[in-house]
Amino acid sequence: MDIFAPSHLLILLLIILVIFGPSKLGDVGGALGRAIRDFKKAVNEPEPVKPSTTTTASSTTQPAPAVEIKPSEVKPS
Repeated sequence: MDIFAPSHLLILLLIILVIFGPSKLGDVGGALGRAIRDFKKAVNEPEPVKPSTTTTASSTTQPAPAVEIKPSEVKPS
């Protein structure tokens, strides 16, 4: 006994048609077709090259300005 015999598929199709109705079945089929088409398109497209987000430290940060501390400004603790 085959699970996907033609008679079983026909009965399954009739049950789905009764549950969803003809208009909803067309909407579901269209949405499923668009989803499959978009998936195939995404699989076949080459992945775009993204610019590197890592940069060298010298280009993004500036050295802190030198601060000269005079001995008179330092308070002993």
